[in-house]
Amino acid sequence: MLNTSLTTDSVAIDLQPIVSKIINEERINQEEGLLLYNQASIPLLGSLANAIREKKNGNNTFFNKNIHIEPTNICVFDCKFCSYSRKLSKKVEAWEYTIDEMIEKLKTYKEKDITEVHLVGGVHPKMGLHYFIELIKKIKKIRPDIHIKAFTAVELEYMCRKAKVTYEEGLKMLKNAGQDSLPGGGAEIFDEDIRNEICADKCNSETWLEIHETAHKLKMPSNATMLYGHIEKPIHIIDHLDRLRQLQDKTCGFNTFIPLKYRNGNNQMSHINEGSLVNDIKLYAFARIYLDNFKHLKAYWPMIGKKTTQNLLAFGVDDIDGTIDDTTKIYSMAGVEDQNPTMSTEEIIKLVKDVGRTPIQRDTLYNTIREY
Repeated sequence: MLNTSLTTDSVAIDLQPIVSKIINEERINQEEGLLLYNQASIPLLGSLANAIREKKNGNNTFFNKNIHIEPTNICVFDCKFCSYSRKLSKKVEAWEYTIDEMIEKLKTYKEKDITEVHLVGGVHPKMGLHYFIELIKKIKKIRPDIHIKAFTAVELEYMCRKAKVTYEEGLKMLKNAGQDSLPGGGAEIFDEDIRNEICADKCNSETWLEIHETAHKLKMPSNATMLYGHIEKPIHIIDHLDRLRQLQDKTCGFNTFIPLKYRNGNNQMSHINEGSLVNDIKLYAFARIYLDNFKHLKAYWPMIGKKTTQNLLAFGVDDIDGTIDDTTKIYSMAGVEDQNPTMSTEEIIKLVKDVGRTPIQRDTLYNTIREY
C-alpha cells in the first residue's frame, strides 16, 4: 500500500473508489483515469504521484552526462507544431552536418566523462540507413564505451522504407553497428484524428508502437514521449498513456516516460496558447499515476524550464535528463526561455538538492554511477 497523507475529507466522494485503488496499488482503467484527470485537485494528484515516485525510486533524482548531436534540421515532413525543421529547398536557418563534422564534435568530448550520445534530427532525404550505420560505427571507434541512443521511430520508418528493409532488419543493422537504444520522440499524440491535424504525413501511431515493440524484442530499450498542451483533450491523453501502458505490459522495454510540452514559437500552430504551469503539473502527476508499469518519469528541463523541473520533483518526476552540454535547438527555436540549454553537473546537483532530493548520476539504463 502507498504511504500518502490523504484523508477521506480531502477526496471527492465520487473519486474515493479510484483513489483507494491507487493507494492499494491496483490499476485504474481508462474511464477511471478520465474521471480522475477531470475532477481531481492538484494537491490530490500531487500526493498520489509523489507517493508512487517515492515507492518506486525513494528520494533519488536521476541525471546523466550526455551530449546531443543533431545531424540536420532539414526534414521531408511537415509537422504543424514544429519550429525546428526546414525544407531542403529553403535552407535559411538550416544545417546538415557531414559525418566528419559530427565526429569532430564528439572528439572535443574525448576526455570528458559523458556516458551517452543522443542522436536525433530532421528526416533528411539524403541521410539514409547506411549513412547512419557509418556514423555509428565511427562513434563507437572513438568511444567504444559510450551509449548511443539514436533515431525516433519517425526517422527509422523513413530510413527503413527508403532502404527497402523491414523494421526488424533495419534495427538489427543499426544494433550491429553499435546503436544501443531508441529515444521516444515522434509519438506526439496517438489519436489519429489529432495526428492528422498536426502531423499528417509522418508515420502513424501503430507504426510508432510497432517500431518500439520491434526494438524491445531485439533487446534495444527505448523511451516514450507524448506531446501535450495543444489541441488534444483529456480523452486523447488517456488513450495515449493507455497504449504505452499496454506495450510496456507486453515488452517491459521502456526506460522512462517523457511528457513534452508544446511550445508555440515560430510554427504553424502559433495561434494556440501554451498551457499553464498548473496544466504541466497536472499532466506530469497524472502520468505518474496512470503509467503504473513505468519505473521512471522524466522532466526534460531544456523544454519545460529549470524552475518548473524543480517543482515537478514533488509531482512524480524522478529524472531530469542530463547535462546536455551542446547546442540543442529543437526547443530553443520554438522560443523557450533558455536559449542555451546547458547545465553543469554542479548546477544539476544544486537544483536537485535545493528541494531536498538526492542527485544520482546514472547511465542510460538507470544503473547508478555516482550518488551525490
